[in-house]
Amino acid sequence: MKVYTKTGDKGETSLIGGSRVPKYDLRIEAYGTVDELNAFVGLIRDHEIPDEIKTFLDGVQQKLFVAESLIALEPDQSKHTYKFDPLPGITESDIAELEQMMDKMNEMLPELRSFILPGGHLVVSYCHVARTVCRRAERAVLRVNAENQVDAMVVKYLNRLSDYFFVLARFLCLHFGCSEIKWLGKTEIQGD
Repeated sequence: MKVYTKTGDKGETSLIGGSRVPKYDLRIEAYGTVDELNAFVGLIRDHEIPDEIKTFLDGVQQKLFVAESLIALEPDQSKHTYKFDPLPGITESDIAELEQMMDKMNEMLPELRSFILPGGHLVVSYCHVARTVCRRAERAVLRVNAENQVDAMVVKYLNRLSDYFFVLARFLCLHFGCSEIKWLGKTEIQGD
């Protein structure tokens, strides 16, 4: 199978289902940003990090590919009506799994008393890059959703995933023994 098809040489590509759209279409921008995020997740996973996190990130990458597919569905199709096998979905249990992983890492972290800046260790910085790309992907999906409904679980998953990358950055900073870089502004996060 050839990687190049030449069908996009005039600036168009296909959604799942076959409709041709410009490569600058909001759907293409959205799933392209999720794909960019997926590449950064692979970059994080390829570092020397705990095996449990590597395994979890493998699952995240699978879910991001599902999200891309759900975004690429044509507006009048459901994940069960397109011409290939039914697409897998993103479920509440996937969201709960992200929350459980964050809770587990948070138990080991010091209380967050100030804003922190990205940095301190290469893989920690990559986690922050993934967090920001995830937020951009979420915004792109919301723009698509304003015109063509996208599975609500995609937005929810991306929202929670960006939180996960923030906690993962903090956890890996602790794991590698680096110091969090505190923002030097006067604002402190106040507890209850």
